[in-house]
Amino acid sequence: MYDEPSTIRKGTAMRVACDVGGTFTDVCFLNEATGTMHVAKTPTTVDPIDGVIAGIAAGGVNLADISLFAHGTTLATNALITRKFPPAIMITTEGFRDVIEIRRGTRNDLWDTYKEMAGPYIPRRDRLTIRERVDYSGKVLVEVDEAEAREVARVIAKRGVKTVAICFVNAFANPANEQRMRDILESALPDCSISLSSDIMPEIFEHERFSTTVANAVLSPVAGAYTRDLATRMEEGGYTEDVLLLHSGGGVVTAKGASKFAGRLAASGIAAGAIASRFVARLSGFEDSISLDMGGTSTDISLCNKGELSVTDDWHVEYGYPIKFPSIEVLTIGAGGGSLAWIDDAKSLRNGPQSAGSNPGPACYDRGGDQPTNCDANVLLGRLGTRLAGGAVGLDRDLAEAAIRKHVADPLGLTPEEAAIAVLKVANANMADAVRLVSIRKGHDPRDFALVAFGGAGALHGAALARDLSIPTVLVPPNPGVTSALGCLLVDITHDISQMYLHNIDEIELPDMEAAFVELEKEGFDRLSNEGVAPKDMVFERFIDMRYLGQWRAMAIQVSSPLTTLADAVASFHVDHGREHNYSRPDAPVEIYRISVRATGMTQKAEFARNEPDGAAATPVGTRMVRFDELPEAIETPIYDRDRLTAGMRVEGPAIIEQLDSTILVPPGISADVDPYLTIRMDIPPAD
Repeated sequence: MYDEPSTIRKGTAMRVACDVGGTFTDVCFLNEATGTMHVAKTPTTVDPIDGVIAGIAAGGVNLADISLFAHGTTLATNALITRKFPPAIMITTEGFRDVIEIRRGTRNDLWDTYKEMAGPYIPRRDRLTIRERVDYSGKVLVEVDEAEAREVARVIAKRGVKTVAICFVNAFANPANEQRMRDILESALPDCSISLSSDIMPEIFEHERFSTTVANAVLSPVAGAYTRDLATRMEEGGYTEDVLLLHSGGGVVTAKGASKFAGRLAASGIAAGAIASRFVARLSGFEDSISLDMGGTSTDISLCNKGELSVTDDWHVEYGYPIKFPSIEVLTIGAGGGSLAWIDDAKSLRNGPQSAGSNPGPACYDRGGDQPTNCDANVLLGRLGTRLAGGAVGLDRDLAEAAIRKHVADPLGLTPEEAAIAVLKVANANMADAVRLVSIRKGHDPRDFALVAFGGAGALHGAALARDLSIPTVLVPPNPGVTSALGCLLVDITHDISQMYLHNIDEIELPDMEAAFVELEKEGFDRLSNEGVAPKDMVFERFIDMRYLGQWRAMAIQVSSPLTTLADAVASFHVDHGREHNYSRPDAPVEIYRISVRATGMTQKAEFARNEPDGAAATPVGTRMVRFDELPEAIETPIYDRDRLTAGMRVEGPAIIEQLDSTILVPPGISADVDPYLTIRMDIPPAD
């Protein structure tokens, strides 16, 4: 499944995926002719584009030889967190200026009344109002006054602002006033970027609609400038196709689409990991899987049921400012290789969410850090060696021991080794609780799933976590540390388009609903056509959001096209509601909340190479003393080089498997088998 960069012939068509993180830029290269893959990892640069270009060059690939380039980025997320975006203006209905600041009146920490909430993305002085009104049914009560609108345009021009969000009350029911305001602004401010709430999220609930539109507006110039510059740099090097950017829903958009729907780029990076995890699991024969993406600071966990990833529209980058674009549901917790071990006021051992970060990093990095981390615990126990990243990073065991002794072992009356084991057990317990939240809380039994462990630290903890949860199988991808980049290679161009459709099931006229779906599909067709997708490559899927009458939580149910009956959809809703919420009422009236269409532009998929067993046996490259949870003391443990493991090989635990971007821990009594796609599979025996 691997290509060495030096063996790539000039002119070979390559598919390239890139994931830009805070520390490293990861790049995956897939050879279309052979299905083999290789990777590159370079430091993330001040201008992320420099790191992308450097990563491609490090992989030995010419830009002119790339047939498809897909890109996941933290650009949008970081812009919202740091508030590094150009100033923007919000225009709203008179009397509704403070909707996005009042929010829902809730707090992230209910009991801390002194903790200040982050302010809105657009401050109050930049939120302008205009007299207009549409009622709940869509009737225009007060039209936009052109003179007043032109005065607002004059103020915007005077302030030199080029980004505007138009958010009128009840615009989801009738967008006429928003569209009129847009037309006036475009004539007066031709260089202005304008986001309409009726375009971005035509749904009820002012705060959520306004908040999503504002986030989209402030990100539009950031995403637009970045995608234009990236496309230009790629074209200058000889790349001739579209630059595709991964969005939160698990698809990609072109540079043009990213500029208009920039809010979809938030949560881009974590979606890539979930997509790659599903792909790895499917290659190994598992339709049901849980992904464990454990990095240096956090762990991202998601669930795939029957080949489908869980999707939510209830998420945010900062609490109180929801972004209602559909997003792959990923739970992030503060548990990573750099998470700090500490003792609270009750003398209990805790783990995270505080992190040593990359600077100074864990104590064993010898960069000035003296607080113990999960990485230090693994080094002290011998589970990590003294060199990482192919020797680029040295790890000092004595410094790790000193930090654990001072901050954990001595205060708790433990030996350093006992303290290190306790640190990792607390970390594993935190991750196990998170897995229960995405599985048991949603009506899924984790024992029915495979655990895909990746990220730089996931493979060290995968077996122990699976044992705690009685998960029978652990899968470790070929390149755990750059698996998220792989996810960018596996997606299609997608748009999610919705509209409110509040009706009781008994009142639905199927021809009217069919006509509404056709209109949504037409919009999807237009969006895909504008992005250069041929009609033969377009796929449209229909969904109805349903709920019990009187409730506010709805569930999306897929329906057929053309729509001939709702009976099957209602039956599916009762079943799914029973699974997720633990109760179902087939005799209760059901209400439709909204309808939506997922418009997909299919991209050509390359086949990954399948490797046949060669009959060779795995041979260790060395040994070291390693302490396992199951044993009272450290034992001499064989060390294997993953690059030397081929399809069909088996490694019997206890063992350590090392590679450039990760380390795999194989505990006693567990075997690790290499499958035809070079994924390592560990079967976890049931607990006694």
